[in-house]
Amino acid sequence: MSEHPISRRRFIPSRWIACLPATVLAFSAVAPTSAAAQGNPADSVAPQSLALTEPSALAVTGGKAEQVEYLGRKAVRLTTTADSDIFAFVNGSDFQDGVVDVDIAVHVTTPPGVRMPGFTGIAFRARPDGSHYDMFYLRPKNALAEDQAMRNHSVQYVAKPGFDWSPLRRRWPWVYESWADLTPDTWTHVRIEVHGRTARLFVNGSDKPSLTVNGLKGEDLKGGVALWGYPSEESYFSNLRVTHETPAALCNCGEAAGSWHVRFATDDGPYEGEMTLHRDGSAVTGTWTTPPGESRPVTGTWRNGYVELTFTSEWKDENPGPSVARMAGWIDGDSGTGRVSLEGRADGQWMAEREK
Repeated sequence: MSEHPISRRRFIPSRWIACLPATVLAFSAVAPTSAAAQGNPADSVAPQSLALTEPSALAVTGGKAEQVEYLGRKAVRLTTTADSDIFAFVNGSDFQDGVVDVDIAVHVTTPPGVRMPGFTGIAFRARPDGSHYDMFYLRPKNALAEDQAMRNHSVQYVAKPGFDWSPLRRRWPWVYESWADLTPDTWTHVRIEVHGRTARLFVNGSDKPSLTVNGLKGEDLKGGVALWGYPSEESYFSNLRVTHETPAALCNCGEAAGSWHVRFATDDGPYEGEMTLHRDGSAVTGTWTTPPGESRPVTGTWRNGYVELTFTSEWKDENPGPSVARMAGWIDGDSGTGRVSLEGRADGQWMAEREK
């Protein structure tokens, strides 16, 4: 842990808060909801197992699905000639929480010398038109790169709309992607475990996840499971199994307005502060306050319980100057948790409790 003085202080002193950065926060409310509001319990739904040898089990948009044999097994191949993604939705999949197991392979078809890492994955909680979804996908050739930063771009989480790889990488480096042991033109077993706002990606039978996402950013809590492919490649899928579990009691309906006690647990030590928020439609305003009374204006937006907020400040320590801080996560009733980044200063998690 860093030996920066603030790492040993329980509260952010005023001489730093005047100076805490331009801050962007994001949280989404997840309040308990009744079983009736969520529909039938998911554990009453039998697992779906598909050999994926029959394209008729899929509803395809953006390209075509064909029955083929690849690397010694029968499979479905996805290809597209358009400059767009291809989705193949599993008919009858209405997925909220549970496990998706599938074997995936990708063959890149770009000419020699043209960089193409391969992009193949699984979308879940997806809308039928492919406009909204959460997804894990693989970039197998990146896993073999000599450059370590490129190697760390091997597996990726995204959510659309609004949270594609670029904004996630720029705002939250290394949080939504990582390295995994992948090879193109080889079958890779992928296992995705989803529960509430958390999803974990496992590859090739490992009991340790290659990527964990705490705070899924998708707009919907339930939706279809879809195979996903990309132009200039052939994507192969086999042995899909979707197992449903009892869903977590969540809703996209939480209220950000109120007074909050916020704690940061970062690689530069702990911080604590107070925040008061108000909401008028999609607009959020408020004040960040830390003893002994310094305050900073907060502004932001709200979308179905998900918010992004900003406040500015200036550091006044041995390395003075402006900075940017960001928080992203979820509010569940009267508590919340997620990621925090104090740009150039610290990175970690935030926890919040509503003050009553």
